[in-house]
Amino acid sequence: MTLLDLNAVAKRFGGLQAVGGVSLQVERGEVLGLFGPNGAGKTTLFNLIAGSFPPDAGRIGFNGRDVTRLPAWRRARLGLARTFQVTRPFRDLTVRENVLAAVPRAGAPHAVAADRLLAQVGLGERAGDRAGELTLGMLKRLEVARTLALDPLLLLLDEPLAGLTGREAADLLALVVGLKARLGIVIVEHNVRQCLPACDRAVVMEAGVVIASGLPEAIRSDPRVIRAYLGQEAA
Repeated sequence: MTLLDLNAVAKRFGGLQAVGGVSLQVERGEVLGLFGPNGAGKTTLFNLIAGSFPPDAGRIGFNGRDVTRLPAWRRARLGLARTFQVTRPFRDLTVRENVLAAVPRAGAPHAVAADRLLAQVGLGERAGDRAGELTLGMLKRLEVARTLALDPLLLLLDEPLAGLTGREAADLLALVVGLKARLGIVIVEHNVRQCLPACDRAVVMEAGVVIASGLPEAIRSDPRVIRAYLGQEAA
């Protein structure tokens, strides 16, 4: 089932063409990696999907509905949730209270449901601790739990591995792969080498356009990707 369908999406900031007619799809039950260096346009595309601002051209479909002009909060209500590269917890609240506070509508999960989510992301034993006491790796997991409290259909992860140790990054990717059975997931990430094996498909951008897309094996062997992002030894 196609959850996300981008058709020739474009965005310009003044004289800069940040995204130039990108088309892609994301299915339920898959992890799509969106890669590229600084200035490639991947963050702008991510924000277009999330609804931070509208595209100048093209169409964004979500779960069979045209959401091109809907604001971020409307998309979240429809089941499109995102994390942020810089975690934004309520540091003086407990970990459990952070999950409960993440749902602004009636019927927010009660403490039992929140604890179930925290156990799912490996924070069950820290539910009563202040969020400000968590390590960065734990805060990234808390960010995921807060988005899962929205009961999303599509989860957008913004640079989830940034600042993490190799072990923390591997653990977080294992968590992400475990979630995909019931979700579609898009990961925007600089760490191609570590993130790519966790993806079912990948899209690589440069200068606002897609230069490669496909299975991880195809991405790793694409000469343009090897030259620009992975290094010759990755071939």
